[in-house]
Amino acid sequence: MARSSVAPSVLSAAWPQLCFLRHNAHVARIAAALFVIVLGVAAGAAQTPASRTVILSTTTSTQDSGLLDVLVPIFERQTGLTVKTASVGTGQALALAARGEADVVLVHAPSLEKKYVEEGKLHDRRLVMYNDFIVVGPEADPARIGGEKRAVAAFANKSGTHILEQALWKQAGVTPAAPWYIESGQAMGATLGIADDRRAYTLTDRATYLAFSKRVALKPLVEGDTALFNVYSVMEVNPASGPRVNAAGGKAFADFMLAPATQAVIKAFGIEKFGQPLFVPIAGKKDEDL
Repeated sequence: MARSSVAPSVLSAAWPQLCFLRHNAHVARIAAALFVIVLGVAAGAAQTPASRTVILSTTTSTQDSGLLDVLVPIFERQTGLTVKTASVGTGQALALAARGEADVVLVHAPSLEKKYVEEGKLHDRRLVMYNDFIVVGPEADPARIGGEKRAVAAFANKSGTHILEQALWKQAGVTPAAPWYIESGQAMGATLGIADDRRAYTLTDRATYLAFSKRVALKPLVEGDTALFNVYSVMEVNPASGPRVNAAGGKAFADFMLAPATQAVIKAFGIEKFGQPLFVPIAGKKDEDL
């Protein structure tokens, strides 16, 4: 199944040889480390108190869906600031920010986000938008999970993703293990490609699936369960987390994500190309409202 903040995983179509591919595990850590090294060199000179650069740490789905390709240029034009994006798994995105290696975070793992806020590494967690996760797989559906109303039922038949995914595995009473469970080490979009090549099943966010739907033959098989609800939040990084944190720039980007004009762009994103929005804007709402 696939993980976004979560880890994309893939279930192979050949029973019992199912595969789990987790995106952004080892590879994400290496990529993030290289990103930090490169930024560190530039940041030493550029990231002054009046820095014009904002480092955004975010999950791969915001990049793979194409949303950031639309929003970042708007923000840069409006503010004169330059955004550098670290697009990795949500866990790694939060860890980067907690070390003071980013200025603002846009991710989708509420329980983990709240942990970092409670620790004081991040602050002012605000909801931005949501979509949902879906289980996709080959049209032939050899595992016969198509039409399941409860995601946990599909996972009991051996499917998976990471933070959300691990919770679903637990509910299903299944312990994922080799040989049917493997890690992709790739981002969500790449994991969809691997699942397609293997005629496998994977858990993916709907936005990334729609963005890649013309490149893969995978079909949505399980959807609509409230357990698959996928909420994105923006958080600012505590300046105490590192000497190079651009607090003003991070706040500017966070405020931008909640601005009515930005929320309108998010609401319309995907309609022209896919016939449906990829995200639903929810600025001003609280977790308990959803």
